[in-house]
Amino acid sequence: MAAVLETRLRQAQVEAMLPIDLISVLVSDELTRRGDRLLERRQKQAGFRGGQKTLNNFDFAFNPKMNRSLVFDLATAAFIGRREDVLFLGPGGTGKSHLAQAIGWTPIQQGYQVLYRETHVPLDEQAEAIVDGTRREYMDRIATVPLLIVDDFGMRKLPHTAAEDLLEIVMRRYERASAVLTSNRPVEDWDRSLHHGHGLKCGPRSWRTKSAAATAEAKEKGA
Repeated sequence: MAAVLETRLRQAQVEAMLPIDLISVLVSDELTRRGDRLLERRQKQAGFRGGQKTLNNFDFAFNPKMNRSLVFDLATAAFIGRREDVLFLGPGGTGKSHLAQAIGWTPIQQGYQVLYRETHVPLDEQAEAIVDGTRREYMDRIATVPLLIVDDFGMRKLPHTAAEDLLEIVMRRYERASAVLTSNRPVEDWDRSLHHGHGLKCGPRSWRTKSAAATAEAKEKGA
């Protein structure tokens, strides 16, 4: 309250504010400040990459066949209460990561804890936890966080033991907490998850293809 006290005291003098009203305003300021700091802390803990990805800055017109209704329904975070999973499937550069992160912002604002991780990161974190002797605590945490976003699942080749470690995380969370995964793997590889979740196909057009074409066109115009 100290940061705004002088300003509020001047306001109270100008507006002939009652003491109880002054106290009420100061308490409201403090609650707002704490709420903003908590939101900032949760956003930082989530570990999103590449700036703030939202639905407002996602180009739906690029892939017009995308199920927009489902995307916006997922953005309400209602699926988390139902412990459902979400799968964004398609080739690289089709907006999967953008949508996964965009959907992750709403739960944070609603008070949920969210973790965003590229596929290799949980493996690195597990390895560090084993060295520190805290693997059990780490697995308990990652298995119970209300929303876990695993990006680029299947994009890079992983050793056999890594696949087992990731499978353990998935199985411990199954029907207990929600996950959002992005992958270029075929839909049949995810049949079990789709029984309790939502699948959304991205593509076939690629942002990277679009960007490359735009760059080439610009160069031609400048030549």
